[in-house]
Amino acid sequence: MKEVTIIRRERFSSAHKLWNPKWSEEKNNSTFGGCSNPNWHGHNYELIVKVKGEIDPETGFVMNLKDLSKILKSKVIDKLDHKNLNLDVDFLKDKNTTTEVVAVSIWEEIEEDIEKKGAKLVSVKINETENNSVEYFGEN
Repeated sequence: MKEVTIIRRERFSSAHKLWNPKWSEEKNNSTFGGCSNPNWHGHNYELIVKVKGEIDPETGFVMNLKDLSKILKSKVIDKLDHKNLNLDVDFLKDKNTTTEVVAVSIWEEIEEDIEKKGAKLVSVKINETENNSVEYFGEN
């Protein structure tokens, strides 16, 4: 059977600030600029998840997109949408919420559930702004 990649897009809006508690306020401000604003700042994020596998001969699916949507909704979107990433999200607790860290953390949240459905997670991509994106491919 042929291996195929399927792609699901979701969106969420969240606030956060970039901050390293080991650093001085001056170093945080010089490193993170406006992203270290003590009153937070927000983004309208776009999440793109790629999953691959062989096509099931009975369903014609790599993975049912309804199942992928449910995993993303319960494990990611419900936890991140209209939340403060630094304060409200269990899987980001005590992490600097850069887009890189958020992408890796989302991978860790969803990988096992996707594998239980017989597919393999390929990448987690987050478009933070129109010009800035991060894509994580897992550890090889």
